[in-house]
Amino acid sequence: MANLKNAKKRVLVNEKKNTRNNEYLASTKTAVKNTLRAIAKKDKNEAETNLKTAIKKIDKATGANVLKKNTSARKKSRLTKKVNAM
Repeated sequence: MANLKNAKKRVLVNEKKNTRNNEYLASTKTAVKNTLRAIAKKDKNEAETNLKTAIKKIDKATGANVLKKNTSARKKSRLTKKVNAM
């Protein structure tokens, strides 16, 4: 365990940030999986609505610096291509 006051604070802050980042990633992955499931079912309407929510979640994660810009652009592009190919 840390001895200095600021080191103890950093441990607490890092735990909070880690929790928040994991929540962003988990919700993003869930939204992407829901979109992929709808694509597998060949349900175009459900896939489009899930795609919108997935893009929102990806953008939020990018805004919180959990995902990098290029990673989020790549994920959105690949998902959009799959939905449009239906």
